[in-house]
Amino acid sequence: MSNVTAKSIQNITFNQTNSCFAVAMETGYRVYNLEPLAELTQGSFEDFGSIRIIEMLHRSNFIALVGGGFQSKFSAKMVRIWDDKQKTFVLEFSFDSLIRAVKMRRDRLVVVLTNKIYVFSFPDNPRHLQTIETRNNSRGLCQLCPSLTNSLMIFPGTRAGSLQLFDVSTAGAAVGATSTPATINAHRTELQCIAINHSGGLAATASGKGTLIRVFDLKTRLLVIELRRGTDTATVQSITFNEDSSYLCASSDKGTVHIFAIKNPELNKRLTVANVGYLGRYAGSQWGMTSFTLRSECACICTFAPPSSTPGTAVRNAVIALCFDGTYHKYVFTADGNCNRESYNVFLDVTQDLEI
Repeated sequence: MSNVTAKSIQNITFNQTNSCFAVAMETGYRVYNLEPLAELTQGSFEDFGSIRIIEMLHRSNFIALVGGGFQSKFSAKMVRIWDDKQKTFVLEFSFDSLIRAVKMRRDRLVVVLTNKIYVFSFPDNPRHLQTIETRNNSRGLCQLCPSLTNSLMIFPGTRAGSLQLFDVSTAGAAVGATSTPATINAHRTELQCIAINHSGGLAATASGKGTLIRVFDLKTRLLVIELRRGTDTATVQSITFNEDSSYLCASSDKGTVHIFAIKNPELNKRLTVANVGYLGRYAGSQWGMTSFTLRSECACICTFAPPSSTPGTAVRNAVIALCFDGTYHKYVFTADGNCNRESYNVFLDVTQDLEI
């Protein structure tokens, strides 16, 4: 295990295509290629201090950083854009309260505060376009569609459990003050985690208890499928669609990862008659087609690895889980529910050998 302890990791995020991930630490930051696992770049504690939030822009040289931790060099109320090619900061955005999250796409930068979301043009001619008032959003929930043909952003709506939709390409345009925001009433309790698929056509939301995940069509705003992660309360750390949205994976603070089929829901497990009365109105929910629990039972985030196959064999699907103890786990799964760990590593021990 690396001498950089698990307590050093403050946040882990994937880039927009889930091909890389970035780690914000008390001791700086690191950026990795996901598959194969390799370190791409890093920022030392001496140069960057403690980093609380990190966000990549695809595989470009731009990295958004927010300070925070036991010895931060940068304000927790400022986003600084680091150009890893020029090895210098090129932009700064300051705010009057704590930054909860930062999101980027090739034409926009979004900064999430507790009760506001700021939208900026980016990276060319950066300027403030719009401020959106929100309900209390201490989790910093906000997702941007990465597609160049869809500029949708999703975040918690003004009512508890609701999801608001906003087209960031219209930010700054004259909009009627009385226009009603597009919203989806997803849950009765506060949202715990949200996700948007690659095309921007689907969104997934997790309930406050972390037991239910609902998938919605963002054009019709109708429920597509309701999925049950479990019956025990848990914090959902991440929800991710695979590239064609045929599968969805969700991870928790207990080190569990559940995999669901979206396009072929008959692959998901169903309840036995004996369990229907116990779960009442949730009996219609679909359970994961498969799942796995990491031995460390550590909080993790997850995503899908690119599908792989060899001549004469079926396509192999895989999920990769990244734990806050610095470990990397790859599990392969099949449509009939078989799931096995294929590889394990300690990403904090992996040295730099690739370029962004």
